[in-house]
Amino acid sequence: MTGRVVRAPFGAGSKSEHDAVWLETGEGRLVLRHKGGPAFDDKALAKYVGKQVSCDGFIVGHTLLAEKIRILPS
Repeated sequence: MTGRVVRAPFGAGSKSEHDAVWLETGEGRLVLRHKGGPAFDDKALAKYVGKQVSCDGFIVGHTLLAEKIRILPS
């Protein structure tokens, strides 16, 4: 999948409300996680915020579990 990585609220109004890293695509928005990485506050994803990326992985619910993330040229 390709899209732009953004940081935005997740779970607004719930007990689990927090800022999450999202992949925004032409078809919608998915929470972005590294496969096997932490569910919350994965510091390794910060370098992708604001970038256009291509991800290899799989979708589980509203989450993209990324096995590979590549920054695309602007």
